[in-house]
Amino acid sequence: MVIYNARIKTMVTADIENGFVEFYNGKITAAAPGVPPVVSKTDIDAKGLTLCPGFIDAHSHLGVFENGLGFEGTDANEITDPAMPHLRAIDMINPRDFSFTEAAKAGVTCAVTGVGSANPMGGELLALKTAGSQRIDKLIVKSPMALKFALGENPKTCYNDRDETPTTRMAVAAVIREQLYKAKRYMEQIEKHKKSKGETDLPEYDIKNEALLPLLRREINAHIHCHRADDIFTAIRLAKEFNLGYVIVHATEGGIIAGELKEEGARCIIGPIICERSKPELANLRIDTAAKLHAAGVSVAICTDHPVTPIQYLPLTAGLAVKGGLPEEEALRAITINAAKICKIDERVGSIEVGKDADFVLFEGKFYDFMKEPKLVVIDGKVI
Repeated sequence: MVIYNARIKTMVTADIENGFVEFYNGKITAAAPGVPPVVSKTDIDAKGLTLCPGFIDAHSHLGVFENGLGFEGTDANEITDPAMPHLRAIDMINPRDFSFTEAAKAGVTCAVTGVGSANPMGGELLALKTAGSQRIDKLIVKSPMALKFALGENPKTCYNDRDETPTTRMAVAAVIREQLYKAKRYMEQIEKHKKSKGETDLPEYDIKNEALLPLLRREINAHIHCHRADDIFTAIRLAKEFNLGYVIVHATEGGIIAGELKEEGARCIIGPIICERSKPELANLRIDTAAKLHAAGVSVAICTDHPVTPIQYLPLTAGLAVKGGLPEEEALRAITINAAKICKIDERVGSIEVGKDADFVLFEGKFYDFMKEPKLVVIDGKVI
């Protein structure tokens, strides 16, 4: 199939002012200026509209806090143990939730979703497509994609209500540190067993420590929920202590410490932007945070934190960041290639390049114009 006569924003090279994209079996096979050699009746004339990669929500709870349901449809937080890295996102998501349909219709073709922020160490996050199957296993882009940690007010509040540890910021950090030290020792015992060629015993199987091995080996990153500047610095401190790859999620006060974050080489997922200042650590919520971080040279993605902001408003959220001073091109990057790179899924999504998934959005005017719907959405080569 071919989409032709389009203004193509590849997100990795200069825009193609008039070109075509060819795709087959769910993958992009060509993206070039001009017209395709052959045009068939099943091909799509873009009529000069803009074609870009499908939008990516870098942090959400899609299919976890289900649409229109209370306790029965809420599976985000297992508030019975503050350290639960072994919880698997694939076991908690309902892809038949109507919010998947709303996401796809809005051009959000890929989303990161998973556990909430009640536990200091909450479990896995994964990346998935928003359409294509009613079975979660067939929507996966990457699982596990990251491990979710949380600092600050959320774990403090949840465990204070239970009159259990942790109820302070230092205890939240201590819970994370203790489990990471256990996992580090567990990994060292495994390596010692391998080097001794079986002469030393393997440690007794521990599912929590097993879940942390990909993180300690830097195969996946820690996505660390934190809003306040002091919590952000605690996240960086913990990551450096254990040599972890990490991403700061939310970073509400990130604009205040943008220079420090640049110095640390931090990457940030900003959002939700469309929400109330519902708790103390959101007191400094502003729409210019992404702009300040970008100006300082920090890599930024934008998220909805669905259902805090419904996922279909991801483009509008990026538009508010533009209002806050983020260049329009960077706002689009924040929900395409930047989001893909920060989430380490850019080998499949985030740009229009040969070999990547055929996920596209065709739109007229501004991508964040809430008065207009996408003219076309394609996921894995199928017109949605």
